[in-house]
Amino acid sequence: MEEDSDINLREYFDILLDNKWLIASVTTVALAVGVAYAILAKPVYQTDLLIQVEDSSGASSAAQSLLGAASSLFDVKTPASGEIEVLRSRMVIGRAVDATKIYISAQPRYVPVIGRWMASRATDLSTPGFLGAAGYVSGKENITVSEFNVPSILEGEDFILTVGEEKSYTLTTANLEQPVRGVIGVPLLQQTALGPIALTVDSLQGMAGAQFVLNRLSRDGVVDDIQTNLLIAEKGRQSGIINVSLQDSDKSRLVTILDEIGEQYVQQNVQRKAAEAEKTLAFLDVQLPDFKKQLESSEAAYNQYRNRQGTIALDEEAKLALTQTVDLQTKLFEAQQQRRALEERFTSSHPSVQTLDRQIQAWQAQIAGLNTRIKGMPTVQQDALRFQRDIQVNTELYQSLLNNSMQLQLVKEGKTGNVRLLDNAVVPIEPVKPRKGMAVALAFAIGFLLSVILAFIRNSMFRGIRSAQEIEAHTGLNVYTMIPLSPTQKVISQQVANKAPGIHLLAHSHAADPAIESLRSLRTSLQFAMLEAPNNRIVITGATPGLGKSFVSTNFAAIVASGGKRVLLIDADMRKGYINQFFGLPRNNGLSDLIVGSIDAQKAIHKNVLSGLDVLTTGTFPPNPAELLMSEAFARIVERVSSDYDMVIIDTAPVLVAADTAAAAKTAGIVMLVARAELTQTGELNESVKRLAHSGCSVNGVLFNGIDTTRRYAGAYGYKYGGYRYANYDYAPSNKS
Repeated sequence: MEEDSDINLREYFDILLDNKWLIASVTTVALAVGVAYAILAKPVYQTDLLIQVEDSSGASSAAQSLLGAASSLFDVKTPASGEIEVLRSRMVIGRAVDATKIYISAQPRYVPVIGRWMASRATDLSTPGFLGAAGYVSGKENITVSEFNVPSILEGEDFILTVGEEKSYTLTTANLEQPVRGVIGVPLLQQTALGPIALTVDSLQGMAGAQFVLNRLSRDGVVDDIQTNLLIAEKGRQSGIINVSLQDSDKSRLVTILDEIGEQYVQQNVQRKAAEAEKTLAFLDVQLPDFKKQLESSEAAYNQYRNRQGTIALDEEAKLALTQTVDLQTKLFEAQQQRRALEERFTSSHPSVQTLDRQIQAWQAQIAGLNTRIKGMPTVQQDALRFQRDIQVNTELYQSLLNNSMQLQLVKEGKTGNVRLLDNAVVPIEPVKPRKGMAVALAFAIGFLLSVILAFIRNSMFRGIRSAQEIEAHTGLNVYTMIPLSPTQKVISQQVANKAPGIHLLAHSHAADPAIESLRSLRTSLQFAMLEAPNNRIVITGATPGLGKSFVSTNFAAIVASGGKRVLLIDADMRKGYINQFFGLPRNNGLSDLIVGSIDAQKAIHKNVLSGLDVLTTGTFPPNPAELLMSEAFARIVERVSSDYDMVIIDTAPVLVAADTAAAAKTAGIVMLVARAELTQTGELNESVKRLAHSGCSVNGVLFNGIDTTRRYAGAYGYKYGGYRYANYDYAPSNKS
């Protein structure tokens, strides 16, 4: 298991190395996008404010002594979660939007893409215009608009304000038939076919011709956006401290709207408390005159009773009963008053209301018990006690109501609530978006990750055969040789393509090249294979074009000839064959002309192109190459010339492109398929074998061409069965004896 793990790591590492340019390109592009975003993206700033929701029980002793218990009855004790929803409500945010008018957007018409970045580094006004387009600016242009109202159909549409001469301007948009003209500092009211347009430009800095973009956003849309983007959270659990934060690209606008939201929230809290106090004051204004009359009436009745009866002295029991009765009556009245206040906010099932109900019942029961005790006293003392009780109770109640009225008046006029702003919004210095370093790093990471994914996708979906073992495992064919790429062959191939005169063979000019050494090993292998072959003819072909079969055919023929054998090389690719260009020979008077009988073999075959090597070119490209190769004439020609040579090598057209190969392969004793590393697919080899088999021909083996020896990764089979490394050995004479 450790060995398998090591193999996989090596395999993955080499895949990355093989795709290093793809990885570098994709990563560079992603990094460039990240840098451009970091430089050109509009900065986004964030600021916040802190609000404290105070508990009335925590009020100062001075405030308690001033306002008394009546003030606490009307404190708004909403949990922080409820206050958060109040902060986010349309009531608060809508008032803030109306006060700040942030639904009016007015800014310079910057040069596309880079204009805002240029303006942030400018020191003066810019000359309007950009690449022939009028109006664009990139300097310190500025505009202030205090009023901009348009018909609802034009809300959200961009208006272009163009600066004119002598503080004049022109306002245009696509849906206005006629431009609207105005003067800076003068309110404008223009009737149009779509409705009235009101605009007041307070100040403007810009050269004549400079343009500004104005937009009157929907008020409700702006409120909804702020509700969505406003971040509100309680700091800590049940701390009563609420943090309110907001993001915007305009620092001054951000601070303005956030501070206004805080002010509107505090103001509504004060208004709620004052409204509760005002309701109770209205009730007390009705009750106070009635209690004053009751007090005066009880005092008059007691005076009349004393005039009739004279001075009456109460004993200790009567005095105690009087004190207790007055105290209980006062408590009962205050409880009843609190219950009436709570009834306006809660139902009778609310816990606070039920608690008061239980207190009221208890005090009523105690008052009833005292009344029973009083009935047992002498009649004169009962009457005197009753009159004095009425006077003291009415006096206490009247004084209590009067005090409460004064206290509630202070609550109403005091402009205080149970919330306060701890920290106002401050102008942010650094933007929160984009974080340039993070943006660049993230772009690099994403680009690198994407490039790695693409590399593995490319490796798994768009790759050809990479090892000889892969061919043998998937096709069952033997690989006779593996031919490495030769840097020198690139130059030779260019000479062949340019039809340069002379012989252009790697085996002729660089006989020690590793590619030629691999073909020498093929020569050795085929010596044993040809012992069992019915003739001395070898067909070399491939599945598709571009595999290097002509390179293999020509250089292999030269190598066999250099070993003292007489070799005939036939170019049977009468569609695109170009073996003649390897030797600097003319194409005409070749195989096609020999088959049709317009020339004899002596004139068609080029003798001793190299020592022991004769070449038969394609001749004139015929319109029917397959028919010529299937003809009896071709078979007779091949049979006849074979007797004059030790080996006949036939280069044919690709199997999957033309039907010519099957016809030529019938005349050969050995058929070899050329496969190119990274290009040939195993399916192509299998299909080629199948097509040749349908024609009665069998493939003897594969010549694996174009192996890049600089690559470390040869596929899973390369690692599983062992890799190969080629070296170019230079032999030099030794001084040693």
